[in-house]
This record gives sequence, C-alpha cells and structure tokens, in this order.
Amino acid sequence: MPLPLYQVDAFTQEPFRGNPAAVCLLESFFDDAILGAIAREMNLSETAFVVPIASGFQLRWFTPVAEVDLCGHATLATAHVLWQHQGVAGELAFHTRSGLLRAQRLGEWIALDFPQQPVTPLEDQRLQASIIAALGTQPLSVGQTASDLLVELEDAPAVMQLKPNLDQIARLPCRGLIVTARANREYDIVSRFFAPQLGIPEDPVTGSAHCSLYSYWQPKLGRQELLAYQASPRGGVIKLQAQGGDRLLLLGQAVTIFAGELLV
Repeated sequence: MPLPLYQVDAFTQEPFRGNPAAVCLLESFFDDAILGAIAREMNLSETAFVVPIASGFQLRWFTPVAEVDLCGHATLATAHVLWQHQGVAGELAFHTRSGLLRAQRLGEWIALDFPQQPVTPLEDQRLQASIIAALGTQPLSVGQTASDLLVELEDAPAVMQLKPNLDQIARLPCRGLIVTARANREYDIVSRFFAPQLGIPEDPVTGSAHCSLYSYWQPKLGRQELLAYQASPRGGVIKLQAQGGDRLLLLGQAVTIFAGELLV
C-alpha cells in the first residue's frame, strides 16, 4: 500500500531555503532497519516518521546514519504536513523520545513547545584544545549541553566566515558543535551547527540546537524573546520565546516542496 511522503523546507517561507526534511506517514512503525534505509534513501539531514495514536501522534526522527532524540525542523515539517495536507485540525501532540512535544498555529507561524537545554561551562582543558584546533580560532567561551558542545565567537562575521575541520569535529564526544555569536542589526543571535558524527557536515537550520542557544543567550541579552538566524548556505529564521518553567517556544515557517508516495 503506498504511503504519503513529503519533503518540506522548514524554518523558512521561501522554497529551497531553510532545512529540508522528509515526512513519512505510517500506520505503524516499520523495523528500525527499514526506517533507517528510508532515511538514507531520502538523504536529508532528517526524515520524520509519524504514526497516529489515540492521544495524538508518535514521532521519530532519523538522519542517514542514526535515530536522534530531538529534532526541531522535522517536527515543524510534520506539523505543517498534518495541517496543510492531511486535514488535521487544532493543536498537535507528538509523543517522542524527548517526551511530549506540542505544536500550534500562531498566525503565519508554527510554534513548537520544546524543552530548554541548559548550557554549562566546559572544564575539560584537553577537550577545549581539541575544539579550538577543529575551529582554527580562539572562542570567547566554550560550553556543553546534554548532547552538544557550544562555542561563542567574537562576532557574527566570525561565525559566517568560519571554515572548520569537519574530520576533527567528527572525533569530538558530542552529537554536534554549535557555533554562535551576537548578531548585527536584524537578528539577536547568529549560529551554525556541525554534526559530521551524524552524517550531517553542516545542518542548514537546527531547531533542537536553539533549545540550548536560548538558554545560553537569554540571560546574556536579558530578553524573553529572541530572533535567531542560522547562517548556513541555505539560512533560516527561528523566533524564540520563553514558555514558562524549563520550556521554550520555537517558532518557524515551512514550505512544501513535493508530495508523493512511498511505494516500497
């Protein structure tokens, strides 16, 4: 039986920008090996697999090489598909490896209720040296989250012009490396995200990384709402808002690029 399959550009309102994600609608999950094979076939940073249940939807995310615990852009893409193409109405509840995630429409934006991820200073001097060697520049600070490493550079141009050594980043003990700085004029913060460990040399726009970026920048900037730009070649915009407690709203937009069917 053919299964609906979509490709959506997330965290953008323009086609061919933002972060592309595949969204595959299933009646039940296939074996992990088959899900992984489909993700490799799609060859995008994330493929989302969604299954309806009584209390909402079960949602899983796969890169071309691994299943991940949390993914922002593929969650946003899934919400967009369910509302835009599947006739689902109202707030969405996604049951995931990172707990319950909710999505709602706020005007032209999709708001994702995600957990904040605290950033703590990195004390390991040897690991700091490895990060500096991989980046080829001296950071202002280095922190760590539950899954990632985070580096602040001097300014936005330093982030945008960075040409890191991806082979060295791939050897770091983390999911990925977030590089960030204060932005100029239009945005509050700018970032890039490198995850060769997951088969993603540079992720175009990383919603989950902004769960840490908000925790890092909010006390520094003293504002509850931040406008973030991820400065990959495709680029993408995320609004960040405190949601109370340890939760956060990630707001983005999405565009469907194609709709088809999985025939296998």
